[in-house]
Amino acid sequence: MEGIDNKLLDFLVKENLSEDLFKGNFGIEKENVRVYKDGHLALTAHPAEFGNKLENAFIKTDFSESQVEVVTPACKSLEEMYDFLENLQNIVSSTLKDEYLWPQSNPPILPSDGEIPIAYYGEAGKVEREYREKLAEKYGRKKQLLSGIHFNFSFDEDFLGFLYREFSNSTDFKDFKSTIYLRTVKNFLKYRWFLIYLTGASPVFHKSYMDSCVEISESLENETSYSENLVSLRNGICGYKNKEDFPINYDSLSDYIESINKLISCNKIENASELYSPIRVKSIGGKNSLEILKSDGIKYVEIRILDLNPLSKNGIFLEDLYLINIFLIYMLLKEDSQFNEKEQEISNINHNIVATLGRKSDLTILNSKSEKVLLKDEALKIIYDMELLVRKLGVKEEFLLNIVSNAKEKILDSKQTYSYKVLQGIKEKSYVDFHIDKAKEYLEETQKKSFNLIGYEDLELSTQILIKDSIKRGIEFKVLDRKENFISLRFNGKTEYVKQATKTSKDSYSTVLVMENKVVTKEVLKENKIRVPMGENYDSLEEAMKFYDKFENKKIVIKPKSTNFGIGISIFKDGFNKDDFRRALEIAFDNDNTVLVEEFIEGKEYRFLVIDDEVVGILHRVPANVCGNGVNNISELVKEKNKDSLRGKGYKTPLEKISLGEIEEMFLKAQGKDFTYVPDKDEIVYLRENSNVSTGGDSIDYTDKIDESYKEMAIKAAKAVGASICGVDMMITNINEKISEDNYGIIELNFNPAIHIHCYPYKGKNRNVGEKVLNLLFRG
Repeated sequence: MEGIDNKLLDFLVKENLSEDLFKGNFGIEKENVRVYKDGHLALTAHPAEFGNKLENAFIKTDFSESQVEVVTPACKSLEEMYDFLENLQNIVSSTLKDEYLWPQSNPPILPSDGEIPIAYYGEAGKVEREYREKLAEKYGRKKQLLSGIHFNFSFDEDFLGFLYREFSNSTDFKDFKSTIYLRTVKNFLKYRWFLIYLTGASPVFHKSYMDSCVEISESLENETSYSENLVSLRNGICGYKNKEDFPINYDSLSDYIESINKLISCNKIENASELYSPIRVKSIGGKNSLEILKSDGIKYVEIRILDLNPLSKNGIFLEDLYLINIFLIYMLLKEDSQFNEKEQEISNINHNIVATLGRKSDLTILNSKSEKVLLKDEALKIIYDMELLVRKLGVKEEFLLNIVSNAKEKILDSKQTYSYKVLQGIKEKSYVDFHIDKAKEYLEETQKKSFNLIGYEDLELSTQILIKDSIKRGIEFKVLDRKENFISLRFNGKTEYVKQATKTSKDSYSTVLVMENKVVTKEVLKENKIRVPMGENYDSLEEAMKFYDKFENKKIVIKPKSTNFGIGISIFKDGFNKDDFRRALEIAFDNDNTVLVEEFIEGKEYRFLVIDDEVVGILHRVPANVCGNGVNNISELVKEKNKDSLRGKGYKTPLEKISLGEIEEMFLKAQGKDFTYVPDKDEIVYLRENSNVSTGGDSIDYTDKIDESYKEMAIKAAKAVGASICGVDMMITNINEKISEDNYGIIELNFNPAIHIHCYPYKGKNRNVGEKVLNLLFRG
């Protein structure tokens, strides 16, 4: 391997540090502009759903009000980071109203320069606004709308500690780390043309972009400008860069900082953020603060040359991030050599050549001696070294070799590059149609499984919803116990702990105990003159069986004292015998030491979700059922219905799979049916009396259809037990009539009501309940 630091590489292999070399922190910042459906730049304000632009850690604006920037946290793996990036992509794109995220680095159809709205932050963000106004005056607003991906990377601290102990030469750890990162940066700058060729994806731009760039380009059609071998407009002479290439001293961190300070003092740039280097060194805290960088040293690097890839929903493929990771490791292992002004000039020339002419056959670039060499030959040397490196390190060898092999194919055949494929796609359609079609495709993909939070599918769906809404609002979260769905939320210095999305600090322990105990709940509600079913509670099967005659020939419900999700409940409204009564009691006692036998209240059952003295959602839950086709029996129909992607197990999907157990068998028996019964075409067969979604029921939203008097009663019930979050199960005879003493009854209160059933009903509107929970937790 040419120019490799073999002493360092041999040490890593000998000390079994290969896997540690691949560890680190990974993060992405991605910009997209918002567009109307016709491909014009959206001139609307940054969506209010994303909260305060200055406070949201995940979803911000960049230069323009029309430009969304999403930011992942620092993650321990590329997969975790990529999942978070996709979640941000999904959240933003699905929140926009009649707009799309433009999937290309180059801008869409632009208005005049002065009509492009600069991001507004209010009085608190006056400095940010003024800085953007200066950039607009200096570079023009159109250039500022070039969007891309910044990839943040740091080596693992423990790994750097191993290197420090072996190669420190008596410097302190902070300075040693800075030396390591500067070495990587220098080599990256020398060979960055390699990544520009492989990841460039902005070969075409709209004629409404800068006139000076249109004039030096060819016209593909009336609206499109391009150059045949252009790889990345964004990285070329018409791209997002300073007006001149500034030489920087990378010999040490102090030299680096001094170089930038000189540019600032000479009014070449406003601050360190205005140095649009292909790669930056950064510290934690303070946006490009040179003072913090000086005191704390380099903590990570930020790669800034990556185009948005329109062929990827997320703007970049995971495989390309792995390629960049291998490349960075390769840059660390390249020998540390000087990087003077002449060598910086060569690297800048190569950068511009590849960005502008990268796909040209027999294209030449300059080597370190300013000699012309074939790009293809130089790129294949890097590929060869990377293959040898992957084999020697032996980490994910087959996977990584495949990634390097795919890169090799792009080098051998420029028609495999993203820039070529994007150009061809635009030639087949048009600049606007190609990208709008991609945006539509990605939005449809998002909407197919909009309920999933990628990487958190093991959590209950209600918890996923609360995390998703927290991300949307910029509230930091941490999963404390995945099995228990226990999370913490932090915003503006305040931390809240939440279990299963609705168990919060806003409800006292005694309130939870009251709602958990159905005997006590009934007594509290009766004291508040709220109608509840009459009945008795029993502490043993034998005791309850003594009173069989009391309930014979009546419509009854048998349920555990402290049940939830409809577990252990049996309902008899069409008759039962002594054996049925006993078996229902046995099922209930399997779930609790005390069992209630109550009257069955006529009407349909509705779930009212009360949060902070407001009914935020109402569902009618239709009991588990199948619709006949005249051919299949009940067992077969259930199996088919359970194939729906909305149905799953363990509250991780909007609906639960239907089970065929003893309770369903008893209920069908009362109808003179069993699992082998073949329903007629369009015949609806109900499998349970209780309508819980958790037992396979269907949820239908009724929030806007029920008389207000019932909502007032639900709020009264929640207040009676002191609940801030409460599920109120109410039987109602006629939802269009006002409430009276005998046309309703509250059969249950729930202390941890699922919110997902109101967000993703079987039929009806998403009530965005997660936002209501967050309002309760972080109001004021």
